[in-house]
Amino acid sequence: MKDLFQKQRIKMVETQIRSRGITSPAVLAAMETIPRHIFIDEALQAQAYQDNPLPIGEGQTISQPYIVALMTQAMEITKKDKVLEIGTGSGYQTAILAELADQVFSIERIANLASGARKCLDALGYFNVAIRVGDGTYGWKEEAPFHSIIVTASGPTLPNNLLSQLVVGGRIVLPIGDHRMQTLYKVTRLSEDLSDIRQDNLGGCRFVDLIGDFAWGSTVY
Repeated sequence: MKDLFQKQRIKMVETQIRSRGITSPAVLAAMETIPRHIFIDEALQAQAYQDNPLPIGEGQTISQPYIVALMTQAMEITKKDKVLEIGTGSGYQTAILAELADQVFSIERIANLASGARKCLDALGYFNVAIRVGDGTYGWKEEAPFHSIIVTASGPTLPNNLLSQLVVGGRIVLPIGDHRMQTLYKVTRLSEDLSDIRQDNLGGCRFVDLIGDFAWGSTVY
């Protein structure tokens, strides 16, 4: 079974990710290495390396592999970086970040998901990850600034308090839009002035809603 999944991972990277223009050697290697199937329910594991998102419970999903790769590459992570993730979910994206960065801080509003992600990450030996349960739209001020931030749920706007927790030159990658369709953006902070940013459009996407005081209302489970 392990060999089967390894072959599926390699095929996933070649047919879904590299072929669509993802070129970062570190991202490609991480996605070939990290077992996506352990982050989903056993009943769905046969679908783990298909080209689509999958449910993980609580009305949430694990993102399509290509979207994970696209967002991660846009973050431009180095081994010295401290990164922030808003929306731990299953922990799969978190594991990719942990493989690439020095430190990862991840916020999840649903305690059951945070607990499940922690178990998977510990099982894989990713101890450079801190997870807490709360409203991710506030960020993690005590640990700021971050070299890059990823938001794995969609809100109507870019929260300035997340932007303010980036280093100058840092990147935040997030979907922005309404409840049905969004656009994925890479936003680079260019100076201390929060209005001084560069926005790169990475294409259309569809994510679950970002729930929080600075997005679609506050609901912390």
